[in-house]
Amino acid sequence: MSKEASQPRERILETAYELFLRQGYNSTGINQIIEEADVAKASFYQHFKSKEDLCVGVLEKRHNYIEEQLQALSAQKRSAKMKILASFDLIALLNEKEDFRGCAFLNILSEIPVENTKVRSVIHSHKSNIRQSFKELLQHAELADHIYLLYEGAFVESQLYRDQWPVNRARKIVNSLIN
Repeated sequence: MSKEASQPRERILETAYELFLRQGYNSTGINQIIEEADVAKASFYQHFKSKEDLCVGVLEKRHNYIEEQLQALSAQKRSAKMKILASFDLIALLNEKEDFRGCAFLNILSEIPVENTKVRSVIHSHKSNIRQSFKELLQHAELADHIYLLYEGAFVESQLYRDQWPVNRARKIVNSLIN
């Protein structure tokens, strides 16, 4: 366990993420998170007012993790094309590391009601950030949107098939789309 994870807030976030990933957001109760994170109920509520607030914290932490991993993968890449292809490499790495559990943001989105604007806005922000990064790298909005849709489709389909072929195929298509 990392030094960060020894802090109650970090243990709660890591435990909640693992449980949401493994059994789903709606099937995970606060009491289970408290028990498995080994924190007092008062400590949980000191950091998070509700399960919704916890979900926001989990997704924000996940966003930062993905940004850091993508930065690490693309740091040595010089061209926009190679930086974009690195995002598909990240999907493949996450699939291997997390046993094809898919995109945490889309998984949670599928479980929350439309009215949950607090969580939906965090998901929307994360997805918009990915889309915008493709646009900034390419300076071509339509092509960036095509690549964004391939990226999202690769993530979803690799979860469905529990295989890397959708990621590999999407990466190959992107490689041919970018001149």
